[in-house]
Formats: sequence, structure tokens, C-alpha cells
Amino acid sequence: MPLLTIRLPQHATLDAALQVLGLSVSDVDTAFGLVALDPAQHLYALRVTDAAAARLTVADDAGVGLFADPRIETSENPNGPA
Repeated sequence: MPLLTIRLPQHATLDAALQVLGLSVSDVDTAFGLVALDPAQHLYALRVTDAAAARLTVADDAGVGLFADPRIETSENPNGPA
């Protein structure tokens, strides 16, 4: 799921972000929720579906940033530590 950043009023909620972005609960990762990245700058992040990200990209909203959020996993080295 892509990671989306947006500037919202201080103490914003996930519901407020959904309303501003025109998204539904099914468009976001509710377990991730709305995360305050920089409260002083009112910068928040949430994870959205690929379809929601595509819609927001088409909307070209200057206040929204979309980033890849690849899954990070450990790798097993069969020969032990390098």
C-alpha cells in the first residue's frame, strides 16, 4: 500500500483525513491509522490502497504526497553472518 502524507489541522483524526481526501474507510489501512509525522508542521501520514492512490494522483492535489511503502523483511543467510 502506498504511503500518503498530508497537511491537516493539529490533532486531526483519521475521519477528518478521509473527509478532506474524499476517501472511505475501505480506501485506507485502518490498522496503520493516521500518524503524526511532524505535529509542528501539521504533517500526517496514512496508508492507502493502490486504487485510492491512483485517484489522488489524478486529482493532483498539491497538499498530498504519495510514496512507495515497500515491505521490509529480514533475509536469511544460509552461511551465517557475513
